[in-house]
Amino acid sequence: MAKLILFSHPTLNANSKNLISGLLREKMLFKLMTTIAIFPTSLLFKIGNYSRLKDLKRRRLNESWQVHTLSKSFYEFGRLLSSKLNIGSLNTHEVGMFCIDKVYEHHDNWVATSLEKFKKKSLGAVYCYEDGALKTFRAAKKIGLPCFYDLPIGYWKSARALMQVEYDKNPSWSQTLTGFQDSKNKLSKKDEELNLADLIFVASTFTKKTLEEYSGTLAEIKVIPYGFPEVTAGKIYEPLNNRKLKVLFVGGLSQRKGLSYLFDAVSQLTNQVSLTVVGNKAVENCIALNDALEIHNWIPSLPHDEVLSCMRDHDVFVFPSLFEGFGLVITEAMSQGVPVITTDRTAGPDIITHGKDGWIVDAASATSIKKILDEILRKPEQLEIIGAAARKKAATRPWSVYGKEMVAAISAAEPKTKIK
Repeated sequence: MAKLILFSHPTLNANSKNLISGLLREKMLFKLMTTIAIFPTSLLFKIGNYSRLKDLKRRRLNESWQVHTLSKSFYEFGRLLSSKLNIGSLNTHEVGMFCIDKVYEHHDNWVATSLEKFKKKSLGAVYCYEDGALKTFRAAKKIGLPCFYDLPIGYWKSARALMQVEYDKNPSWSQTLTGFQDSKNKLSKKDEELNLADLIFVASTFTKKTLEEYSGTLAEIKVIPYGFPEVTAGKIYEPLNNRKLKVLFVGGLSQRKGLSYLFDAVSQLTNQVSLTVVGNKAVENCIALNDALEIHNWIPSLPHDEVLSCMRDHDVFVFPSLFEGFGLVITEAMSQGVPVITTDRTAGPDIITHGKDGWIVDAASATSIKKILDEILRKPEQLEIIGAAARKKAATRPWSVYGKEMVAAISAAEPKTKIK
């Protein structure tokens, strides 16, 4: 009989929801424990009718999940509300009463204190995510429950090393590299979570590679890429003729995304390429970023359906990230039939065959990006060929495949967990 899994995730996202769906299909979900879980009959669903709190509706879950779901929403609701009211002190990194760190910490404590009683009801294992697993894993070890760990982005030591190189290389963009804020205490907790894990799941080969920087011995690491969004409306491929090549970037506007290299590549093709950038600034006062945004078409944010439409309106999507656990925008663009240029520090190498359904370039290289753009400009007919192949690839790996592969890996796992 397959083990029953307690699934813990404070905020939930596309990949966690699809794993939950897979566990439910195989009757392996013991409980889902989260912060805000909204169902049509809940009070929070009604509160979401207020315009300022309409984002709550995004936390709506499948009605069939309700019987399996436990939630405590106080701290996450406080985080959302204080953010809406611009009460910054309540969201201060690591110390604010309603900061994301406190949300994860309180959630982790709640899950940890529930394990002993749940084990008496046939709980077989726990599945947790980075920054929200430590207390749960400690409690699980005491009663002999296997600990499955999900690392959604690369290991912090690797991130710091690579971003320090970037910090020194491009000082004018250094303000946007905000990933050096975590305290030593928080970083040590990340390391202990990894140490306690009996099986580690990552979504890209690059993420697995970053764990080579871990100083201790880790459990088995499984690479299972996320799924693609549903393939729906087809893209119309317009000939270039006498118009510019329309290039698109979507993501957070920081140097971690490799933005300066994209801007440098496009600046050498000003008369042949137009660039649209969709995303919020990491900081407001980076002169290099602000100057670049003045030159190009910048859209601070768009609803998700409009992002997909925007993708279809462009010829090629460029995602030049320098450090990425996966890069869901890659799969979104491919599902729309939009050719993607991305780097070897994303999930690109796991889901793209270079030159067939997309392109993989070296990270931190404007030259590599420009080379592919030059190739497209010389042979624009390949946009439709590569785009159609990308869409075909997307159709072969819907989210349901990710859920099935994850559940199969969990079912097959034999973690050697002992009571400590």
